[in-house]
Amino acid sequence: MSKLAVFFNGLFKENPSFVQILGMCPLLAVSTSMTNAIGMGLTATVVLILSNAFISLMRKLIPSKIRIASYIIIIAAFVTMMQMLLKAYIPALDKALGVFIPLIVVNCIILARAEAFASKNGVLVSMIDGAGMGLGFTLGLSTLAFIREILGAGQLFGHDLFGKNFQGINLMVMAPGGFLTLGIVIGIIQLVRSKGDKN
Repeated sequence: MSKLAVFFNGLFKENPSFVQILGMCPLLAVSTSMTNAIGMGLTATVVLILSNAFISLMRKLIPSKIRIASYIIIIAAFVTMMQMLLKAYIPALDKALGVFIPLIVVNCIILARAEAFASKNGVLVSMIDGAGMGLGFTLGLSTLAFIREILGAGQLFGHDLFGKNFQGINLMVMAPGGFLTLGIVIGIIQLVRSKGDKN
């Protein structure tokens, strides 16, 4: 598989949010606004790229019996660095994302890519895989946030779209709205994919 195919694989064919159905906790909780969604997605992307690179670099040195524990320690180190950077330079985003930043450590997208890809491939292609999967996750977060923020608050990036008198659908900024939006988006994607397979 070419490097370009590896990158686009994470964005579309094996999108972690809509195809593999991974990382549901932050996907549903953080996707109430575009700012939070993009912030969370890009933070996870940086962690994915760095952890994939480091795990790939160390793959022959990590004993197989302790590989998962080792991956978690490596991922936790990069998550801690990212959280410190957010606290220092973007404190509002750090406060908005709250506990979901430390939870990146056990995000199944990052652990899955460490186990399935980075531990078996070279550094550069592992970084490309991390970028593709991370941006695929960001795409998933942003898609849900775009729909939920517009319908739920009548805003985009915190700016009013329909004036002060707009009454948003409160359900869309609550947990059931996240599940509903995710189900509809996945349904549409599966419908398009099935039609594409038939052609």
